[in-house]
Amino acid sequence: MTSIFNMFGKSPIKPIEEHMSVVACCVEELTAFFKAVFAGEWQEAEVVQQKISALEHDADKIKRDVRTNLPRKMFTSIDRGDLLALFLEQDLLANRAKDIAGIILGRRIVFPEHMIPSFMIYLDRSIDATFQARKAINELDELQEVGFSGKEVRIVEHMIAQLEMIEHETDVLQIQLRRTLQALENEWPPVDMMFLYRIVEWVGDLADQAQKVGSRLQVLLAS
Repeated sequence: MTSIFNMFGKSPIKPIEEHMSVVACCVEELTAFFKAVFAGEWQEAEVVQQKISALEHDADKIKRDVRTNLPRKMFTSIDRGDLLALFLEQDLLANRAKDIAGIILGRRIVFPEHMIPSFMIYLDRSIDATFQARKAINELDELQEVGFSGKEVRIVEHMIAQLEMIEHETDVLQIQLRRTLQALENEWPPVDMMFLYRIVEWVGDLADQAQKVGSRLQVLLAS
């Protein structure tokens, strides 16, 4: 127990907030990555991809340290299993960001020009979902101080409701992008089209996964 507290302070939930901060930074780098890709600046895209990979590695290190050092029995109201499950949901966000950058850079995927503006709106909204999840996670300290009750719980519940709204918006945007791709299927190489569909899906996964972080936080609120 001393080891984990020395790393992150007295609160066992500090590592969660630290981890989510790194994860959000990892996802945020996708904006710079896609801007480089759309400009055809593949060297710059590779630099950003390496940043994403490094941040994902940092998030993994925090997760491994917690798994190793988090005590089996904690003197808190938070269940150890719930904490580790929350870590996993957060970690999948960084993994997906790394997947997106890796597959685009590896295949040098080119996007239809007229699709780029709507895609960037979609990407930005998916990143917003990650930021909203981080905002809610950052309330964990306050939640613990008040024993997961009272006004603070209602504040976090409102944040989670906003997160769900953002995720729904990304669902709508994804449908529109799929329709755009469908209209181009006869003009675009089939293999490239397959990967474009996959990228659209994976960017949507960011918002979906952020919502899962919110859902996991709701489990803590109810426990």
